[in-house]
Amino acid sequence: MNLEILTPEKKLFSDDVYGVQLPGVAGLFEVLDRHAPLVSALKGGRIKVLKDKNNNHLAYFDIKSGFVEIISNHVTVLVEGGEAVEGK
Repeated sequence: MNLEILTPEKKLFSDDVYGVQLPGVAGLFEVLDRHAPLVSALKGGRIKVLKDKNNNHLAYFDIKSGFVEIISNHVTVLVEGGEAVEGK
């Protein structure tokens, strides 16, 4: 699936990924390939990007609040601000 993480200033991430873990307002949730259509609010926290099925390649982003939209295997994350971070 394709993932884009966008702020008003710039594109933080855009690539094909296996899955993504997001900080929803009701708690963490994970989106994998062929997820049903969804729109959800996000709270500030950390996004974990799973670049492959074996979780060998990960990327992390600390974000401010925003929204996620999932349509036709395309995940768009719109946030007020964010940055790439190292580690867990």
